[in-house]
Amino acid sequence: MSKLLKAGIIQQACNSVRETNLAVSIRGIEEAAANGADLIMLPELHCGPYFCQTEDTDNFDLAETIPGPTTEILAATAKRLGVVIVGSLFERRAAGLYHNTAVVLEKDGSLAGKYRKMHIPDDPGYYEKFYFTPGDLGFTPIDTSVGRLGVLVCWDQWYPEAARLMALAGADLLLYPTAIGWNPDDGEDERQRQREAWITVQRGHAVANGLPVLACNRIGHEPDPGPNSRGILFWGGSFAVGPQGEFLAQANTSDTQVLMVNIDRERSEQMRRIWPFLRDRRIDAYQGTIRRFID
Repeated sequence: MSKLLKAGIIQQACNSVRETNLAVSIRGIEEAAANGADLIMLPELHCGPYFCQTEDTDNFDLAETIPGPTTEILAATAKRLGVVIVGSLFERRAAGLYHNTAVVLEKDGSLAGKYRKMHIPDDPGYYEKFYFTPGDLGFTPIDTSVGRLGVLVCWDQWYPEAARLMALAGADLLLYPTAIGWNPDDGEDERQRQREAWITVQRGHAVANGLPVLACNRIGHEPDPGPNSRGILFWGGSFAVGPQGEFLAQANTSDTQVLMVNIDRERSEQMRRIWPFLRDRRIDAYQGTIRRFID
């Protein structure tokens, strides 16, 4: 395995036309592959609009099985280009049972694995608990030809426990397909605070675990189909950092971009020798972390 891993992060806008969204995704994958990427990641739920702004039972019609139409298209693309692809879709597991699921397609087009989003938000504009059952596959890295991928999804990125468990299970890097944005009514100061918090917490996961972190967000304004708000302005800003939290690449907040990242596979080993956080963990004293709150 080469010392250098080349990755591509596809930052894109999404609309209500599935075929259009997938075409944009595939063009981005093709561009990243042409630039030498071996690993390519797409945003959260990139086949359509972020439908969780409202609670509507008709939206369950958007869900699909795994394997299914989207995984077949991504698998064919992975095989044609010889790349590993991390995609994201609304999984129909059974009638009345749905997940927010990331899928990993191997270079030969096979399904390397999947991850079902564990942390499910329920906030104004993000009514995901109405749609998604919490994941039941645990925090298990997915083995691929480019390494062990610690795939997590969006809201998971705020939880150090998720990143830590992926690291403890041997992940080589952490990947976060994402759909996060601003309330259009928020002022510029609040927008900056939110975005900086999002970046900072993920840089912290990189430092605390000595691993590269890649986050792929969508862009653009998506109106609320209901009467509750003026929609969400997705802030893009996809980025990659190394195991000291150092920026390797960063996209802007408004444009479709194919972000290319060079990852030194040996850096994690080097940093963990200097900063041996895993060695010095007091695993005998952390029982309180499994409680909701210590009263």
